[in-house]
Amino acid sequence: MKLALTDQEVAFRDELRAWLAETLPTVPPEPPHDDDWQAKRAYDTGWQRRLYEAGYAGIAWPKEYGGRGASPTEELIFLEETEKAGAPYVGCNFVGTLHAGPTIGAEATPEQKAKYLPGVLKGDNVWCQGFSEPGAGSDLASLRTKAVLDGDHYVVTGQKIWTSHAQIADYCELLVRTDPDAPKHRGITWMVMPMDTPGIDIRPMKTLAGTSDFSEMFLDEVRIPVENRVGDENDGWRVAMVTFSFERGTAFVSELLGSFRLVADLAEVARKTGAWDDDHVRRELAIIAAELEAQWALTKRNVSRAARFGTAGVGGSVFKLAYHDTKVRLGDLSMEVLGRAGLALDDPAGLSAVDHVERRLYTLSLSIAAGTAQIQKNIVGERMLGLPRER
Repeated sequence: MKLALTDQEVAFRDELRAWLAETLPTVPPEPPHDDDWQAKRAYDTGWQRRLYEAGYAGIAWPKEYGGRGASPTEELIFLEETEKAGAPYVGCNFVGTLHAGPTIGAEATPEQKAKYLPGVLKGDNVWCQGFSEPGAGSDLASLRTKAVLDGDHYVVTGQKIWTSHAQIADYCELLVRTDPDAPKHRGITWMVMPMDTPGIDIRPMKTLAGTSDFSEMFLDEVRIPVENRVGDENDGWRVAMVTFSFERGTAFVSELLGSFRLVADLAEVARKTGAWDDDHVRRELAIIAAELEAQWALTKRNVSRAARFGTAGVGGSVFKLAYHDTKVRLGDLSMEVLGRAGLALDDPAGLSAVDHVERRLYTLSLSIAAGTAQIQKNIVGERMLGLPRER
């Protein structure tokens, strides 16, 4: 990545800042309540539509599918400026814009790209992810949801879990087993499942924070057209690796930038509570801030690599490991600074405690989300360091 912006990039940044300054005051200041999913969908897709109409949706996506075709530097400028300005988070659009959309852009046919990508960028379609199963989480290749070819359709039966935003999704990026006799990594297929297809049963799940972002999904002889397959039959594991590289390498960018704000806010809380006088607290805040800066630099490298080669590569796993560790330590430090105010999901002391408590609870999922820490270590060890592969 270049450290100095070109005149063109400075002009892009200034244009974006002006648009954000004009647009954000017209956006409702608070998103809908976590349990009002139709309202949340309208809020999130409404912001996506605004980005699209202004030419900022899919910054790095090809122009022919509605993107801007921008450089990696401009993509990072966009992410940094929108986070600094307090623009709405991608929300329920995250699977489509950060996982499924980039995978389709890298692996699908021209017809599939033309069919699915514009709807993601315009905010017309929400996607969910149907990968994990009750018996196939960390060892995802052990998935058992089966797809049997019947004419020009696959008939799919099985169960998925941790399906993000399934209750409001239009499409699902789905992994199924199409060859039960092949080695487990070689009998999997990646496909697009319309969520209005008969035979799909969605059951929302409550998280520790009281929200229902995830659902169980039961599939009973769901018929999916063969034309919805992305990549070749039984080549789905390789396609899924493309999805994971985006999920681990670039999908956390907005959250990473938001963590800078959390560190600054926690420093202010420490000054109010008197914890700032503790050398340990100041030292930990400084170390965490430095680590986040290093992860931002790694993110720039990963985005550049994705632009050149189509995926973020192993760098995504390196980032995920480092970010998880830093976020856990930031969460632990926030509880230390907050003291008793960290025991509730409200803010009686006026310390912005609710943000820090919710983010601390969220870190419990980071060791699992986008691939467990153990899986990431295996990937780094085998593919980057050249260590012997696990049997």
